[in-house]
Amino acid sequence: MEASAQEIPVRVYQSDDRITLTAPMPGLAPEDIHISIQNSVIHVRGEDHSPGQHSLDFIMNEWSVGPYERELTLPVSVRGDLANATYGNGVLVLSLPKAEPGEETGASFNLRPISPTRGERVGHSGKEMRLARPRARQKRRAT
Repeated sequence: MEASAQEIPVRVYQSDDRITLTAPMPGLAPEDIHISIQNSVIHVRGEDHSPGQHSLDFIMNEWSVGPYERELTLPVSVRGDLANATYGNGVLVLSLPKAEPGEETGASFNLRPISPTRGERVGHSGKEMRLARPRARQKRRAT
């Protein structure tokens, strides 16, 4: 029996230059999550990660591991091509720079796992990508 997609609850907030969306999607691997962004429309889909769960003889079943889906329209357009997406502890976080008026952008991608960074932060958050190292390590390497 195939389950219908659960609507993902979201929290969306903004700053002067970006919109951030958070959504709980427990039990998925990063590669099970697909994101599509077109101007002000965001579509998030999480594939059914545990299809055998639907054939179990549950006594109580208050949640399942996907599939998840949500489409929403933001009040402003965003730069999907500069989106920063992270997924950890079952929560998806999208950081989306706001687009200039009249600017049309879009992106479509699946998340993918990365190796641990051992305290180093890698990403761009809508800016040029760079590797940020803790100050103590920078000073140690300089000597």
